[in-house]
Parts: sequence; structure tokens; C-alpha cells
Amino acid sequence: MKDPEVLALAAGQERVLVSHDVGTMPAHFRAFRNAGKRSAGVFLVAQTLDIGAVIEELLAVWLASDASEWENRLEWLPL
Repeated sequence: MKDPEVLALAAGQERVLVSHDVGTMPAHFRAFRNAGKRSAGVFLVAQTLDIGAVIEELLAVWLASDASEWENRLEWLPL
């Protein structure tokens, strides 16, 4: 799927998107938001980051915050 389709699918299901697509996703996310669309949030993860570290980061986010804190935000992991 193309980035705009992935963003729309995640938004439609009210799911935070976790993506390795660090090259194009930020621009597509900005366009998505500039079009007035809402997102549950996007986390960008470098391909070089260990999967265990990604899981630990996502678990910490889930335990220490509320989903509403990530709405319409694009963030890099690790925070």
C-alpha cells in the first residue's frame, strides 16, 4: 500500500501507526494532516533499531500515557 492509503487505513481503525518508512512517511503525514484528516498518531522507527528496543519503547508508551496524547502526532522511537 502507498503511504496515504496506510495512513487512511490506520486512521479509519483509530490505530497508531508504527512505520519503518522514515523517508516518505513524514511528508505524507503532514499532507494527511494538512488535508484536515485525523490520526491516532504515527511512530517512526529506524530499521537499524533492535526489535526488542522497539517493543520496550512501545510498551513504555502504552503504560505511561493515554492514547489521546499521541493523536495527530508524528514521533520517532526511541523517544
